[in-house]
Amino acid sequence: MSDKTKALEAALTGISGILVTPYDAEGEIAPERLAPIIDHALGAGMHIPVVNGNTGEFYALTTDEACTMAAAVVDIVGDRAPVLAGVGRGIRDACRLARASAQAGAAGLMVHQPPDPFVSPRGIVDYLAAINDASGGLPMMLYLRNDAIGTAAIAALCAVPGVRGVKWATPNPMRLAEAKAACDPGIVWVGGLAEIWAPALYAVGARGFTSGLINVWPERSMAIHAALELGNYTLANRLIAGMRTFEDIRAAEMNGTNVTGVKAALMAMGQDCGPTRPPSAWPLTAAQTAQLDRFMRENNLT
Repeated sequence: MSDKTKALEAALTGISGILVTPYDAEGEIAPERLAPIIDHALGAGMHIPVVNGNTGEFYALTTDEACTMAAAVVDIVGDRAPVLAGVGRGIRDACRLARASAQAGAAGLMVHQPPDPFVSPRGIVDYLAAINDASGGLPMMLYLRNDAIGTAAIAALCAVPGVRGVKWATPNPMRLAEAKAACDPGIVWVGGLAEIWAPALYAVGARGFTSGLINVWPERSMAIHAALELGNYTLANRLIAGMRTFEDIRAAEMNGTNVTGVKAALMAMGQDCGPTRPPSAWPLTAAQTAQLDRFMRENNLT
């Protein structure tokens, strides 16, 4: 295993900060607006920035835009941290984005679970193998949002050359424990449901977690991570309770305000990243805005 892969795997046991995708007044991507957000998060200790994740509105971007975002984020981050770049959609788009991310200098790929209505577990094996070839063997992290494929299928995916870990994004800790036991012990299992689910997933062997809060309040995310690493679940849960309002706003409307809440909070902080693109909800409702304003004020975020 290369030193870069070792560094990536170590970073994944920390916080994977899922970055927003900023837009300008014309609705075009404006990656330069991420610079102060990345600087703040890395300054607070964020372990691994993630571009083209769901908080980055991956499915609202064209493949050209996603390629541009991957290169821009790698450039902004520089040598301060390894960058994980999301890839997905149709196999040709996924392979093109994998090649572009590798050429840009990403440390690894986060492979979105294909949403195709006719996806098959063995078809995903072929999908991953093609992406691995396209990237020249860049380490892959599987972004698993549906564990209904079963433990045997998950183990088959984890056995594909290049797969180094799984971002587990289903609220099923016992299935995670079962999958972990069935796979190579070298696979890194990361909590993929952000701060609120991190304690439950840590309890069955996950390490590290994804975060959208990192764009807004990285200090709180880092404090939660530190508490979990110490096994202090009481402190971790208390810290999570203090930011739960933010996650409740993001979870509204069938998670349709997930990115909306983050971008609205950034606007309130003077970091305008533009609106979200449909079908995400924009803007927040009056009630949601009042709730967010209280949260931001009570936590001295504005």
